[in-house]
Amino acid sequence: MELQDRLEALESSGIGIAAISYDSQEVLADFADKRRITFPLLSDSDSSVITEFGILNTVVAEGLGPNQDNPDVVADIHKYVAAAVFDSPRLRQRILGTPFPGTFVLDANARVTSRFFEEFYRERNTTSNVMLKIGIGLSPIAAVEGTTAQLKFTAYPSNPTVTAGTRFSLAVDVEPNPDMHVYAPGAETMGYRVVGFNMAPSKYVRFEPVEFPDSDIYHFEPLDEDVPVYQEAFTLLQEAVVGGSAEAEAALAELDALTLSGSLDYQACDDAICYPPTSVPLSFTLDLERLDYQRANQR
Repeated sequence: MELQDRLEALESSGIGIAAISYDSQEVLADFADKRRITFPLLSDSDSSVITEFGILNTVVAEGLGPNQDNPDVVADIHKYVAAAVFDSPRLRQRILGTPFPGTFVLDANARVTSRFFEEFYRERNTTSNVMLKIGIGLSPIAAVEGTTAQLKFTAYPSNPTVTAGTRFSLAVDVEPNPDMHVYAPGAETMGYRVVGFNMAPSKYVRFEPVEFPDSDIYHFEPLDEDVPVYQEAFTLLQEAVVGGSAEAEAALAELDALTLSGSLDYQACDDAICYPPTSVPLSFTLDLERLDYQRANQR
């Protein structure tokens, strides 16, 4: 399990980990033993804490109530609950009290500073993706490094292995050369080309808008103008979601790996010269892992 694999990196960054579920202490102890989990698994058997945090999955109860045949309720079941589990009379009562799956990040005063939840139950943030989004650096795995006349870059995925529904990130660390800058969002209104991390469309992956860090303001003396730029090292994050539908899952089951292509596009300038726009090709090959129940069905 990825959270256990990243535990040392999280703890070295001052992050403590605990997971909470509605399962009994006995079930959680057995799960921890089988998966060799060393961080706390907390039992909220009556779902009181889950309810207090506002993440109780009420869709389950709706699907068991008098309106269970309502088309809107049926649609919610397929969006927020594992349909295969819900459709089993033996299992549906057991999932009453389950939470919406997600992650809360708390500070030292137990105040929530970030939270990561998905609308579709098949889509899940990876631990590595959460780490990147809250600013904890990763040791790049399967990285692509390059150098141009104006900058250095390292491109890497948050996770080298994904599966149906995985929400992960592609990252590009960029370091402009001394006395060099590239343009940040907002500079396009002044006629400059903003640095871009552009991925080609994929039939298996949905790409979210690129996340840009805060920029600096550069004063260009000859034109007496102030322009948003990046002069120091910065990171662009392209969040991506592997298709989680049953159809996408079936298609991915036929593949061993997923290749995603794109480019780092920029125009760099120094105090005297603006260089021609540059496009650097980028490619990421990710291993595909089948979900546990898929492997079980093949045995």
